[in-house]
Amino acid sequence: MSEFSVRDFYDELARDYHLMFRDWGASVAYQAGVLGELVRQGLGPGAQRVLDCSCGIGTQAIGLASAGHRVVGSDLSPAAAARAAAEAAAGGGRLPTVAADMRRLPFADGAFDVIVCADNSLPHLLSGEDVGAALLGMGRVLREDGLLLLTVRDYDEARRARPTATPPQVSESNDGKVVTFQLWQWHEDGERYDLEHFQLVPAGSTWDVRVRRTTYWALTRSQLTEFVAGAGFTDITWHSPESSGYYQPVLTARRGGTDSGSVAPGLPGRP
Repeated sequence: MSEFSVRDFYDELARDYHLMFRDWGASVAYQAGVLGELVRQGLGPGAQRVLDCSCGIGTQAIGLASAGHRVVGSDLSPAAAARAAAEAAAGGGRLPTVAADMRRLPFADGAFDVIVCADNSLPHLLSGEDVGAALLGMGRVLREDGLLLLTVRDYDEARRARPTATPPQVSESNDGKVVTFQLWQWHEDGERYDLEHFQLVPAGSTWDVRVRRTTYWALTRSQLTEFVAGAGFTDITWHSPESSGYYQPVLTARRGGTDSGSVAPGLPGRP
């Protein structure tokens, strides 16, 4: 992973993660609706056994559990996983969570019908070996013909544009407005970048400036498709934000099958 500790990044961000959203509760409901529909399209109606292997504070997992799925959350950050369980309980629900590295998932073979890895989590892995290990592990704990669901940034566009910052986002806290933005420093390879995550939190008449640092691998759709196919997944499909309603491109795939390596139609520009 990164020279900056990914665990430290999310342990430090866990208390403030919701401040990146204008309305975190509304985002929980919205994301569950979109991702839940993709699950229904892939596996049919009814409750599924879901592992959210990068659950964070529960932005996807809580909504999917509220919709009736049997969800377990895991995350590299113990602080984030603990907050996800607490947020679910505060809303009258239940979300079992565990602190775990997605490259070494502590679950039985075939234990889940659906694996979710959302919010651009997989690109924290900075080598093909690590990405492959994570995807093989997801396949191991997924039942035969189960559904993999990944969401990532649009890195095809980012690799072309090479942005150095994100626009500021403004949300409300009990103490006033919170401003969140990112600075990106691209590596010489043109594929990886160091990210500085800034939050300006009101503190009386001044601001508390909170900065966290991590590194990402800007995986293109073709790169990620190749990794997913190499891990034995089939029926690989990309869903654009325009077609899915989700805020990031979404990849879905199935574990196993006879048409190994097949890729279904999706976003333009893919193999």
